[in-house]
Amino acid sequence: MKEVECKIDSLDLKILSIISKDARVPFRNVAELCGVSRAAIHMRVQHMIDMGVIVGSGYDIDMKRLGFSTFTYVGVVFEKGSMYPDIVKQLEEIPEVLECCYITGPYSALIKMYARDNEQLMELLLGKIQKIPGVVSTETMIVLDKSIKRNLPL
Repeated sequence: MKEVECKIDSLDLKILSIISKDARVPFRNVAELCGVSRAAIHMRVQHMIDMGVIVGSGYDIDMKRLGFSTFTYVGVVFEKGSMYPDIVKQLEEIPEVLECCYITGPYSALIKMYARDNEQLMELLLGKIQKIPGVVSTETMIVLDKSIKRNLPL
């Protein structure tokens, strides 16, 4: 699928800069900061959603506070790269897998996942991920600290 260039102007970029820092900021505050009406902000945001510039919405959840103390990235090697769609379907069935990216380099894919502890992590790796047909091997990197999380500056 070919990417389509989206036409956005400096006001759109200013709006994106504000709402990317806090998705719960009221449109009236965004309007004041941008010097336009709330209706204009609403219309611009809806247009960017329709264009696919803004995708999804939600809250950042502190998974440690919910009992998931082990945060990992897992490099996965496939038997063949063409197996990616089938393997992804299997990974989607594992709730602890939050993201999966098809990548270049020593791994076929990189997945981001949480586990309650190292014991559950081992169960997920041995009992689920490594049993998926086409998965040759995994390499697990446990995250000790997440220092930076941000969007690109606009």
